[in-house]
Amino acid sequence: MSAAEPAIEARGLAKSFGPLKAVTDFFLTVGRGESFALVGPDGAGKTTTLRMLCGIMDPDAGGSKVLGLDTVSQSEQVKARIGYMPQRFGLYDDLTVAENLSFYADIYRVPTSERRERVPELVGFSGLGAFQNRLARNLSGGMRQKLGLICALVHTPELLILDEPTCGVDPVSRREFWHILHGLLGTGLTIMLSTAYLDEAERAGRVGLMHQGRLLTVDTPESLRAGFKGELVEVRADDLPAARRLLSSHPLARRVLVMGDRVMVTVDDARAARPALRDCLAGAGLAGLALEQARPTLEDRFVQMIDQGSEAGAAAEAAA
Repeated sequence: MSAAEPAIEARGLAKSFGPLKAVTDFFLTVGRGESFALVGPDGAGKTTTLRMLCGIMDPDAGGSKVLGLDTVSQSEQVKARIGYMPQRFGLYDDLTVAENLSFYADIYRVPTSERRERVPELVGFSGLGAFQNRLARNLSGGMRQKLGLICALVHTPELLILDEPTCGVDPVSRREFWHILHGLLGTGLTIMLSTAYLDEAERAGRVGLMHQGRLLTVDTPESLRAGFKGELVEVRADDLPAARRLLSSHPLARRVLVMGDRVMVTVDDARAARPALRDCLAGAGLAGLALEQARPTLEDRFVQMIDQGSEAGAAAEAAA
């Protein structure tokens, strides 16, 4: 692969399963040494996209190249040069950590001389050194994910593709997993992953927001947040459902969304809107009020883009 050639180049990928359009008109370029996060809810088409890029699944339309190789006609060569970790990585529960790692080294035909250096290195940075003799079935969820990761790395791939690697993993293990990924980026490895956690996606160099099979936008986390239309007011109250109902009908509120223990209100001007929103809630007798301007997150921007897409679709239908 030439120095100018990207690690991933997808051109108009599409895949359907019967009447369901899983992926539509997917275009993306990922440079070498980059970390890229594909973000979207369940059913957005993330897994199908990654499988096409790995050469596991052929597209119905379009095409892609990975490491300069065509993912359809050269799929076996692609698989040999990438590390792929699906949502349910194929660990063998009756084998120990060391035996699973040895098994995958055999599959990838890693030379014995290379294993002597590679295996201790992988076990060391994953923090699994003290657990090499433990059966995979007895590992925690976070430890299983780490083992799956180093098994996918045992043959020193040029590109690592991870499908929701921290799904169902506790927050501490998620942070540890990302710490490992950041260490890998320093080696020049290209990483592409899918995730439903938008806070995780903010750690990637670039992010692609995917919804209903379409890639809505691609940019850096900073640029995506900066593209948020309007400003946010974070509202806390003892009675959140009542606060949401009152704010939803307020003329200054463009969008009202409950997020955990607070209500996020999109307005044109947060400084001007805060007193009016507070008066509305206080006038209705709500207690425990706290209203502060908030910095938009990727999740806020993603929800806004979906809302805008739905509004545009409704307008088009009405015009037709």
